[in-house]
Amino acid sequence: MAKPEISIWTDGACSGNPGPGGWGALLIAGSKRKEMHGGEPDTTNNRMELMAAIEALNALKKPSQVTLHTDSTYVKDGLTKWIHGWKRNGWKTSAKKPVKNKDLWQALEAACARHDIKWVWVKGHAGDEGNEKADELARLGAEQARDA
Repeated sequence: MAKPEISIWTDGACSGNPGPGGWGALLIAGSKRKEMHGGEPDTTNNRMELMAAIEALNALKKPSQVTLHTDSTYVKDGLTKWIHGWKRNGWKTSAKKPVKNKDLWQALEAACARHDIKWVWVKGHAGDEGNEKADELARLGAEQARDA
């Protein structure tokens, strides 16, 4: 049986870096749309970018064909290029420093494992409708985290 096809847009936002932050995701499967967001009172932009992808992928009920759109080269390149070397080097960077956000990289790798994912980088704040919605949701998550 063919896996369902899902398009996901993710984004993270941070007010100060570190500071209150939020993540947002828009999931579209056929005519169904799901909007998600969350946040943390003291975090970084990169952590929120990672959380958006993790939460969106974990929200999928079954293994899927996913096209994941992100404006974060950190997330896209981290998962498609850098993670292999980090794991080989015991979660150290090429400069022999510990990988930042190791917990989230491991969670993202686990979230990706059951899906077939095509990663697509989109330019942020450039009129991509899905990216604009994910950004709006991320800012909402950051506002709620700041006010919590």
